[in-house]
Amino acid sequence: MTTKNFSISEAVQFGWDTMKSNIGFFIRLLIAVGLIEYVPDIIAVIIKADAPFLSIIIQIASVVLSMIIAMGLIKICLRFCDGEKGEFSDLLSCYPLFLDYLIGSIIYGLIVMVGLILLIIPGIIWAIQFQFFSYLIIDRGLGPIDALKKSSEITKGVKWDLFVFGIVLGVINLLGLLCLVVGLFATIPTTIVAIAFVYRKLLAQTELTGTPEAYQENYINSDQQVLNPV
Repeated sequence: MTTKNFSISEAVQFGWDTMKSNIGFFIRLLIAVGLIEYVPDIIAVIIKADAPFLSIIIQIASVVLSMIIAMGLIKICLRFCDGEKGEFSDLLSCYPLFLDYLIGSIIYGLIVMVGLILLIIPGIIWAIQFQFFSYLIIDRGLGPIDALKKSSEITKGVKWDLFVFGIVLGVINLLGLLCLVVGLFATIPTTIVAIAFVYRKLLAQTELTGTPEAYQENYINSDQQVLNPV
C-alpha cells in the first residue's frame, strides 16, 4: 500500500497563487462574510435590554447562519481546488446539509473535548484525525458518522504532518494579523484554500490505494470531477 503524503509548501503555494489570482473576489467575500456574521450579533446586543426574547432569536439565527456560511466557504475552496471559480451564491448553497453538519460538529466537539480531558494529547490527535468530516459532508454528502470515519481513514499516517501544517497556517495568519490586520485579507484565503487542497490530495491518495471497487464507488458518489489538483 502506498504511503499517503502531501507537501506543506505545495499546499501553501497553491493557496497563495489562488488568492493572488482572485484577490478581488476574496476581499469582497470576506467583507460579506464579516457583515453577515457580525451585524446580527451587534443588533442582538443593542436590543437585548428592551427585547431580550428577540435578541435570543437573532443570536440563534446568527449561529445557524454562521454554520451555513462555514459550509459555503468549504464549497468555494473546493471549487478552486477543482479548477473552477467560487461564486457568492455558494455561501448559502449548502443549507440542505445543515443538520448533518450540525450533528457532525457536535460529535466532533465532544470527541475533542473528551480527548482534551484525557491529558490533552488525545484531544489534539483526535482533532486532527477527524478534522475533514465537514469537507466530506459537503463534498461527498456523507452522513456525520460516515464522514468522521472517512476523515479518520484519510488522515491515517499523516497526523504529524497535519499537525505541523496547522502550525504553519497559524503562523501565516498571525503574520497577516500583524500586518495592520489587512494582511488577513491575503492570509485567510491562502490558508483555507491550502486546507482544501490537502483534503483533496489525501482523499485522492486514500481512494487510489484502496480496491478498484472501492475507488469506483467513491468516484461515483462524488460530485467533483477532479480529485488531485496540480
